[in-house]
Amino acid sequence: MFRTATSVGMLKPIALIAGLAILLWSLGLPSLSFVEAANVTSYSDTISDSAPSAASDHNIEFTMPGSGPGVIGGDTIEITFPASFDLTGIGVEDIDLRVDGSNVVQSGNWTFANSDPTLIITLDGGFSIDNSSSTQILIGENADSGDGTPDTQIQNPASEGSYRISLVAGDDSGDTHVVILTAVTVSASVETVFNFTVDGVAAGGTVNGETITGTTGSTSIPFGTLEDGQASTSAQQLTVSTNAAAGYSVTVQTDGGLRSTTGAVIDNFANGGDATSPAVWTEPTGDVALPNTWGHWGVISDDDDIFAVAQTFIAASTTPREVMTHGGPVNGEGVGVGTTTVGYKVEITALQEAGDDYQTTLTYVATPTF
Repeated sequence: MFRTATSVGMLKPIALIAGLAILLWSLGLPSLSFVEAANVTSYSDTISDSAPSAASDHNIEFTMPGSGPGVIGGDTIEITFPASFDLTGIGVEDIDLRVDGSNVVQSGNWTFANSDPTLIITLDGGFSIDNSSSTQILIGENADSGDGTPDTQIQNPASEGSYRISLVAGDDSGDTHVVILTAVTVSASVETVFNFTVDGVAAGGTVNGETITGTTGSTSIPFGTLEDGQASTSAQQLTVSTNAAAGYSVTVQTDGGLRSTTGAVIDNFANGGDATSPAVWTEPTGDVALPNTWGHWGVISDDDDIFAVAQTFIAASTTPREVMTHGGPVNGEGVGVGTTTVGYKVEITALQEAGDDYQTTLTYVATPTF
């Protein structure tokens, strides 16, 4: 084969190198080798706040390539940020180093330097990170290893965009990106809800321990014919559904005494005294000289926030009296929460004036607090 002088000249040094390598191998002497840096096999930076100019924690995670030496004592881990990130004040107290999920105590194992825009962790001679190990570096207020009290976060750039964060760990390296993006405002509205119903209750049940003797409708409470010394109790069920944040209150009031067209009145409990605090029921005393003792009627409720003691009553009054309440949203369920039974008890003596048209009007007022 024809060769030029140039090609022959090139073959001579190649042959010399090959011959030298064979000679070293035959003598058992060390041969030449070349070390090439590799990319880390995974690398990410998760930030706690992506808004422009926001102070943010950084959670950096990477894995060394299995073929490399890892990061050995004396090597550094360098994280370089774009100049638009503000690293002012980041100190060792704001750094955690974790390997395979375990925290590496700073003292005696690694040191830290802030060489803005690069943060540098230097491994001490007696500590190293094996290849294929998973390494995590926390920067900011999320650094809670106990190497100090974290007090500084990295400030994001003022402009939106994708920013490259570079990593050099020993002989290996990698790049990742974080995106700075204006925060998204989420808004919604919820319509106010308030439903209040009144239903009749059949005889035979109880209200706060008091037996119900009469049946009612949603708009009527017929006590029927009253007899001396025989008390009668009727009731209605109140139900509330609301999303009012502070709940609701229900009061009841009369438009006057339980009265007949002749002017006779069945007075308020007890003996016309207009009781405002729940008290145990007592019979009217029937003093012939005191008409307000000839008969009375009162109110009871199974809302134990108001009627804490069973079988206690207040007066049915022209003044609004609370019979049902709750401090938050309700769905119409739960005794004393979304539903309450309100009872009315009446008792007369033989002195109560005759009349077939005793009547009064009850008004419930339900008030939500949004």
